[in-house]
Amino acid sequence: MARERGKQTARDMFLSMAVIVAVAGAFYLANPHDEDADPLPAVDYRVELTTAQRAAPYPVLAPEGLAKGWKPTSVSYARQDGDAWHLGFLDPDREYVAVEQATTPARQYVRDVTHDAENTGESERVGGEEWQRWEGPKYDALVRDGDGVTTVVTGTAPLERLVEMAEALESGGA
Repeated sequence: MARERGKQTARDMFLSMAVIVAVAGAFYLANPHDEDADPLPAVDYRVELTTAQRAAPYPVLAPEGLAKGWKPTSVSYARQDGDAWHLGFLDPDREYVAVEQATTPARQYVRDVTHDAENTGESERVGGEEWQRWEGPKYDALVRDGDGVTTVVTGTAPLERLVEMAEALESGGA
């Protein structure tokens, strides 16, 4: 009798698993899924930009007129963290580029947002202004410090893309 009950229990377990797999398969087939969809959707940063521009004690920057293919992927403003503004993008080659601004002193702020980049002592002239070049193990950056705000354009993208972003920055843009 015990042997009969053991066979019945195994058979019941097998049938239960078959039903579960069939139901899961039906759910998978019934739900639309796009294999070509981009897993990182673009964000609309206009509301956060307007909020930051009203709240920050400095001119908050955002790009205007970037070439097609740039995609905004992240945005934040944190008053409690030195009025920190962050706007992240993927460039047309899917490299990361971010605009970072804060009232935090440059030396520590730049190291934080670039993950330990160091000042190279070189500079780049962008839009009539001097930007310091920083290089790091994860991100490189262009840095402008003055008037109570540190502005950083950083990311995994090559210098040309960082310059392209820095050139596009405006204090009234969205």
